[in-house]
Order: sequence, then C-alpha cells, then structure tokens
Amino acid sequence: MSDPRYPIGPFAFPAEVSEANYSTWIEDIASLPANLKLATDGLSDAQLDTPYRDGGWTVRQLVHHVADSHINSYIRFKLAATEDSPLIPTYEEQLWAELSDGKWLPILVSLDLLRALHERWVVFLKALPASAWTERSFRHPVNGVVPLGKALALYSWHGRHHTAHVTALRHLKGW
Repeated sequence: MSDPRYPIGPFAFPAEVSEANYSTWIEDIASLPANLKLATDGLSDAQLDTPYRDGGWTVRQLVHHVADSHINSYIRFKLAATEDSPLIPTYEEQLWAELSDGKWLPILVSLDLLRALHERWVVFLKALPASAWTERSFRHPVNGVVPLGKALALYSWHGRHHTAHVTALRHLKGW
C-alpha cells in the first residue's frame, strides 16, 4: 500500500455505469456492517485507540465516523428522493470525531447502529426506480449537484475504504 490514506485507492466514479454497478454498490452497502464488525472483532481497547495511520483517527473514531457519515448519507438520499435537488448541509467530520461519543463510546454502539441503518437503507435503495440514479440528486455546498448514482458509488467505496483502514492496520501490527 503506497498511500495509507487510500488503502483501496481514491474514489473514482466510472465513466460508464450499468445496472450491474448499481446492484454491486447496493450489495457493498448491505455488507458493510458485517464487514466492519469482522474487521474490528476481538480488538482490545488499546488497539481500538490506535490511529490507523500517522495523523489519522483511532480505529474507534473511524468506526464512529462511518456511522456519522452513513447517517448523513441516508438522510441525503431520502431528501433527494422526495425533493427536487435539495441543498444538503455539510458537517465538520473532523470535529465530530473529537466529540465524546466519537472518542470514547464502545464501537458496538455504532456497529449496531450501522446494522439497523443499513438494513433500512438497502430496502430503500432497492425500491428506487432505475431512473433515480441519474434523475434524482442533491446539491452539496462544495461539490455541487450529486446524482444519487454517484452518491451510491461513493458510499460503496467509503465503507470499503474505511474497513480496509482497519484491516491494513491489523496486518501491519500483526493483530
């Protein structure tokens, strides 16, 4: 791994997208809670409080970040499905990671939250019409208009990306 910030590479939206891509991305969303739980299974508090890379969050903060991020994404998807390209708020993820629930709460709380959230999210995603991937969007204050298909690809990547941070650290440390 040449850049520990991107163990699976940076996010890249493909130039051509098929229905198979959307199905794969939904399956990635569906499998993230179990994959992240497996990646963190058996880690001690000291290991959970180890940064996954120099200057990075601890594994504990990373797990809570995934929950925070995916809660925000789920709401953004629902807004985009029910409103015409709504302007969505951003949030200061670095500051959220420093709050007490991100720094000290047991990760099982966020793992359980992710399991329930993703169960709802996947039901919602599978019920969207195929046209929603390109015709429904939200407006991000920094990134502009984001079609739901691109957001789906991003969150598929996001979950795999952060799970890989944990597995790469475990490999590096021999855990």
